[in-house]
Amino acid sequence: MDVKIEESWKRLLQDEFDQPYFGELTRFVKEAYRSGTVYPPARHIFRAFDSCPLHRVKVVIVGQDPYHQPGQAHGLCFSVNEGVALPPSLQNIYKELQNDLGRAVPASGNLEGWAEQGVLLLNATLTVQANHAGSHQGKGWEQFTDRVIHLLASERENLVFILWGAYAQRKGEGIDTNKHLILKSPHPSPLSAHRGFFGNHHFSKTNAYLTAHGKEPISW
Repeated sequence: MDVKIEESWKRLLQDEFDQPYFGELTRFVKEAYRSGTVYPPARHIFRAFDSCPLHRVKVVIVGQDPYHQPGQAHGLCFSVNEGVALPPSLQNIYKELQNDLGRAVPASGNLEGWAEQGVLLLNATLTVQANHAGSHQGKGWEQFTDRVIHLLASERENLVFILWGAYAQRKGEGIDTNKHLILKSPHPSPLSAHRGFFGNHHFSKTNAYLTAHGKEPISW
């Protein structure tokens, strides 16, 4: 199957695109876009990959679903388009960033700048029906993103996997902790952020690890 995705990822994932389940997933997604409102816009389904070519990946942040309200989702987990109000989880991410590194809270919720520095902002499910969180779960996206994480963990070394919440942590099971840094904490959602997300220092820990392994730290 010919998937429109950044070329280095296309080479890595072509065998996956040719799997029967991915064909079924593609048919489901095309019909969903044809018959209703789905986020993100179709051209941004693979934006996490397009914004962060394979050779540049240094950090992987795992999310769950795209945002399901109008104008928010644009293909990067936790990120929203310019001019869109910050969702609660992103507000808490920025609070921890401020607490950890002393950075002023950004006005924009667009995390494209992180992606361009090598942060793969990967949702487990890459599409969602408008106003229906989780509506495209169980259709094949999870199998695809599991494979992405597995390939990165097996073929690369000294990556940082940031896993916020139990769902993301299950996605990271099996990653070799001798090859990579795994950072875990509760999710930044208002329901759980005070249970250990705040104070996790994941941004400074990530940069310390990258620096120790000869890589440029992220300007968060």
